[in-house]
Amino acid sequence: HGIRQLLSGWADGPAYLTQCPIQAGQTYAYNFTIVGQRGTLFWHAHISWLRATLYGAVVILPSKNSSYPFRKPHKEVPIIFGEWWNTDTESVINQAMQTGGGPNVSDAYTFNGLPGPLYNCSSNDVYKVRVKPGKTYLLRIINAALNDDLFFRISDHSLAVVEVDATYVKPFKTEFIVLTPGQTTNVLLRAKRNPASTTFLMAARPYATGAATFDNTTVAGILEYSLPKGSHVNNSVAGVQIPLLPPINGTGFVSNFSRRLRSLASAQFPAAVPKTVDRNFFFTIGLGTNPCPVNQTCQGPTNGTKFAASINNISFTTPTTAMLQSHFFGGGNGVYSTDFPTLPVTPFNYTGSPPNNSNVASGTKVAVLPFNATVELVLQDTGILGTESHPMHLHGFNFFVVGEGFGNFDPKNDPQKFNLVDPVERNTVGVPSGGWTAIRFRADNPGVWFMHCHIEAHMSWGLKMAWVVADGNQPNQKLPPPPADLPQC
Repeated sequence: HGIRQLLSGWADGPAYLTQCPIQAGQTYAYNFTIVGQRGTLFWHAHISWLRATLYGAVVILPSKNSSYPFRKPHKEVPIIFGEWWNTDTESVINQAMQTGGGPNVSDAYTFNGLPGPLYNCSSNDVYKVRVKPGKTYLLRIINAALNDDLFFRISDHSLAVVEVDATYVKPFKTEFIVLTPGQTTNVLLRAKRNPASTTFLMAARPYATGAATFDNTTVAGILEYSLPKGSHVNNSVAGVQIPLLPPINGTGFVSNFSRRLRSLASAQFPAAVPKTVDRNFFFTIGLGTNPCPVNQTCQGPTNGTKFAASINNISFTTPTTAMLQSHFFGGGNGVYSTDFPTLPVTPFNYTGSPPNNSNVASGTKVAVLPFNATVELVLQDTGILGTESHPMHLHGFNFFVVGEGFGNFDPKNDPQKFNLVDPVERNTVGVPSGGWTAIRFRADNPGVWFMHCHIEAHMSWGLKMAWVVADGNQPNQKLPPPPADLPQC
């Protein structure tokens, strides 16, 4: 997740997009070279909801003889936000797809697999970060949860954000951070020189905007100081305060946090944001409905409907053949069509009164880009079934977040306020609830590249699409043929 996969699209991973699934008892070796990236990313399964437990950190260190653009930490600690499910997640999503209703929620959140002391059954399953007074620690934080943005805070400590999605940012101090599913960040934690206690709680809980149910619980871990023997400080866990987190619907807190993110834009780490644009796209994203099949009772948002999700009112139909193979050997070969709409087919007041018809169309459609074209894409949340934040993830590229706002995007006035100097560079961005985000990227990586909401329920309902980027004219701009062990359908 987040590796650019330059000319190595066969190692990107999403099922039926770049490869067919690896079958039981079979293997596939992912071979790729990491170019120009450093920081924290992660890996996860990319079919159905299997990434609920199949995930792990990817740590990319600075190249030899290079250093961090900040003080070298005493120690580095990966912390992965995940979930505990008492039910097989495949059963959860299969039931939801059958009934057309919303899926059941997880039973707990976890830090590195441990739910912590605030749940009834896990007082001994607590993740601990041990620190020494006065030392600086780099926390590599990953949100691998399936369906929830999460706030995170450590009691009585501040954090300095130094990197997001494996790109450095201008450091800034904050009391909390927020990560959508699919986002990663590095933060510096400076341990106190003279702590009043040996024990502090760190906690995470959801940021939720839609009408759907969510796991309204809090995961906690312990920041534990290692002090010299004979130190007279409180070392009891009893009575330790849970850190104050923003409200669950704290959209303003999220917006203020995201607006503070800026690229370093230095000589060593420039912000190569495209200043001119070759292709403009405007994508509406959000939830809608499909009619309930004949002779079936559905539990969708209205009588006789099932939940669906779409981009420009197209709900993506996953093919049964890998799209990258089809592109490489036959230009689509009937697996997909190249007529994904550049704009919404039927414009409406996207964040105002919803239209009478909430049904979506379906199809396996792609948007085609010439090699090296510069792209500006505006992602507009819609309120058809209520506004909601959507973490949109683009495979194969980093992009620059040049603007964001609330309400409907104004194509005349909003671009005048775009940041083309030091916009943050990401691979996953949270589109504001009831708002829009503008991103820019250069299509310098040939192949077929997935773009989707990283909320797994929304992706299951079809909030996804694909870009096809043509080969360039030079030999080093062409996608090589697939490896011999590529999984077949």
